[in-house]
Amino acid sequence: MSHTAHIPSHRKPRRSASKLALRAGVAGGVLGTIAVAGAAGPANAEPVTETIEMPTLNADLSADLSSAVAASAEATQQIALDQELQAQEDAAAAKAAKDAKQAKAEAERKAEAEEAERKAEAKAQAEAAERASRSAERTTLSASAGSSSDEDGGGSSYDSGQATGSAAAIVAFARAQVGDAYVMGSTGPNSWDCSGLVQAAYRQAGIELPRVSGDQSSRGTSVSLDNLQPGDILYWGSRSNSYHVAIYVGGGMFVGAQNPGTGVVERSLDYDMPSGAVRVL
Repeated sequence: MSHTAHIPSHRKPRRSASKLALRAGVAGGVLGTIAVAGAAGPANAEPVTETIEMPTLNADLSADLSSAVAASAEATQQIALDQELQAQEDAAAAKAAKDAKQAKAEAERKAEAEEAERKAEAKAQAEAAERASRSAERTTLSASAGSSSDEDGGGSSYDSGQATGSAAAIVAFARAQVGDAYVMGSTGPNSWDCSGLVQAAYRQAGIELPRVSGDQSSRGTSVSLDNLQPGDILYWGSRSNSYHVAIYVGGGMFVGAQNPGTGVVERSLDYDMPSGAVRVL
């Protein structure tokens, strides 16, 4: 057998990184020892005739490093995928919450619009019913006025149907407000006080009267209650110092904004006999 024994190469099972490092260190030490021994040997030493085969270390180490790098890359990729999936889930949840909020707001706006429409419709129906009631009341009052005139032989030289021109416009406007509310200081269009109604009625004939009853009763000329004409201003109290006014509409009837309890009414003179009258037309 040769003095240089052949060192066989054996493939060992894959070792851990620490063992590989130790093995690499041992191999490095062996190689270093051989190199030093060769350099320190005698010059006439017998040459080595056989190649010593070193253990196969580099291939195993490279395979282990490659495996570790691959595993690290795979782990990094998995983390990136997990983060991307989480971001997608967060975005989907945020979008769903935003959509739900918008849907709720839209539903609330729709409900408010429907409620407003319902209230508007109910108000319109109530106003229509009120107008119908006023019309029926005016018809009844007109019939009552005609009947009273026939029975009493007429309370004036003028009948309600004889009002013409400016007087007819004043009478028509006053009667159209029957049923409106009485509100102190109000001048229409749906509520009046006594002088506010008289002023608005005369405005239909192009005549501008003062605002308060005392000043209104001081206008024009005094007329007897036995010689009234449609459109005359009736007053209660003393002339120029009256506390209430109304409009004579013919047939022994007057229209006036009486008080908060009755509102605007058409009544017979006998209901509340006025103190006097003035004629402005």
